[in-house]
Amino acid sequence: MMTSEAIEALTELGAHIAGRQPDAVKSADVNVGELTIMAERDHVLGLLRFLRDDQQCNFETLIDICGVDYPENAERFEVVYHLLSMRMNHRIRVRVSTDEDTPVASITSLWPCADWFEREAFDMYGIQFADHPDLRRILTDYGFEGFPLRKDFPLTGHYEVRYDDLEKRVVYEPVELPQEYRNFDFLSPWEGMTGHIPGDEKAEEPTE
Repeated sequence: MMTSEAIEALTELGAHIAGRQPDAVKSADVNVGELTIMAERDHVLGLLRFLRDDQQCNFETLIDICGVDYPENAERFEVVYHLLSMRMNHRIRVRVSTDEDTPVASITSLWPCADWFEREAFDMYGIQFADHPDLRRILTDYGFEGFPLRKDFPLTGHYEVRYDDLEKRVVYEPVELPQEYRNFDFLSPWEGMTGHIPGDEKAEEPTE
């Protein structure tokens, strides 16, 4: 559990960032011991450069970039950046909202490791990153249609890809979610109870 001094230090850091980057920061909040910055999409590259280079921040390590899907929002996607300052021993989360058509600036010029993180967000959500050096799918197969981590992505009706050892090649097959037919004996309390249990006919009739 974080001390009140640590929480106060994060609050002061958030105020420092908001004061130095007023056009880029929508809000800065400390919740459950973590500092989260809501950022303007068009200024995120400059903000992240500031977080890396400013002497009070020193967030020199990019830990992760991930996408989040909120289909009910006009800007349904969020790009979330997690940064670490080993020198200052603190972390920060930066969140940016966007829609299906508006790209977010790539940060590969700041952290080369962002390359694959941004490609994964593109592959899974369809989030676009402007000026990315090689924005193509990284987890799904070539020619895959759709974006698997969107909340409206259908669970059936698409194709799966696997290597067929007999044919010695990659094959495409429709995705199926079969369930084998099972005969329930209804003896488990989890299956529910009915007035007639299969097997009752084998029981001996009570004698008078």
